[in-house]
Amino acid sequence: MRRPVLALAALLLVPACAASGEEAAPPAGTSAPAGTAPSTSATAPGTAPATTPALDVTVLADGLDHPWDVVRAPDGTLLVDERAGGLTAVLPDGTVQPVRADLGDLFVDGETGLMGLALDPSFEENRRFYTCQGVTDGGPGGGPSIEVIAWTVAGDWSSATRVDDPLIGGIPVNERTGRHGGCRVQFAPDGALLVGTGDNAVGAYPQDLGTLAGKVLRADPATGQALPDNPFAGSGDGAADLVWTYGHRNVQGLAVRPGTGQVYSVEHGPDRDDEVNRLQPGGNHGWDPDGPGGSYDESVPMTDPAIEGAVPAVWASGAPPVAPSGGTFLAGEEWGTYDGLLVIGALRGEHVHALRLDDAGRLVEGFRLPELDGTHGRIRALETGADGALYVTTDNGGGEDVVLRVTPGG
Repeated sequence: MRRPVLALAALLLVPACAASGEEAAPPAGTSAPAGTAPSTSATAPGTAPATTPALDVTVLADGLDHPWDVVRAPDGTLLVDERAGGLTAVLPDGTVQPVRADLGDLFVDGETGLMGLALDPSFEENRRFYTCQGVTDGGPGGGPSIEVIAWTVAGDWSSATRVDDPLIGGIPVNERTGRHGGCRVQFAPDGALLVGTGDNAVGAYPQDLGTLAGKVLRADPATGQALPDNPFAGSGDGAADLVWTYGHRNVQGLAVRPGTGQVYSVEHGPDRDDEVNRLQPGGNHGWDPDGPGGSYDESVPMTDPAIEGAVPAVWASGAPPVAPSGGTFLAGEEWGTYDGLLVIGALRGEHVHALRLDDAGRLVEGFRLPELDGTHGRIRALETGADGALYVTTDNGGGEDVVLRVTPGG
């Protein structure tokens, strides 16, 4: 049963559950190290600075199962989705209610299902939002694929209706396992719709501009078409026209730095490195697992130095990786020394990791937020609302997941 839980304190312990692939919880008795290593080779500190704001953590809704994303509407309502299907609204008065939606063609397997959410910048006028999800058709030969779908939601949040179905189609999915589905959606500062995709665990995809897998795509949110100033626009290849950046493994988060044009991706790596990357138009982020005979060679570096011009990562986890997911920037003077931090959720590491970047986007330090370190299990989505609060979803499964509201304490 989904129900609001009001004014609950921060230290609720939720056990981790098993998951597939690199998202699996570590074996009992092990954990990811507190320190993390940036791509430069300097080691980022693993403990919070001496002067930090205390955080208040409140559970807004519970009884969820693998909630994948959360967004906050201008009226204060939270919209949450669950990977296996289902939309939920958390109203400003604390009411938690289902949002009726046609998800009859949802493809759910492994890491793929109902995933990314984004609200239109003009949501107050058009009540339009976007999902990135697996669907049972649209792929080669009529098989499953991944699509971005545009919806409108009723004024009382009781139902949602598909209006552009699909807005963007033909994104490949691994139909045998659902592995590396990617599927994060975010609006860029210029109003473009960005879509992070996974490589489907197919070695050739990340470096191939002819496929939408292993990329960050950039599209017109009204039409789903490639924007004319995309780096490969006019190539004559419909896939390449949409590509903004490539050489990605599994984009799980996209974060826009307030007051700048900077966009960062958060990516699952193999057993040696997860990454945060600052995205630049046309950038190749260096993942190339195309092995002998078309095999998927995960022994190669996440950013391969053998690839000429490969963009170095802003941050890399080192081994063992932490399976990072959503990311967002904290903003507002009420956050004190945390103002401006990039915070990312860790599935394997079961914490929220904070990165302090300089103005150019270079790593200064990294540490765990104490109040969210091992207290709620696996962390999936992070979203900063217009109210300045941080909204978080957990990913433990079994109906044990929650939506959290995190604010600086008094």
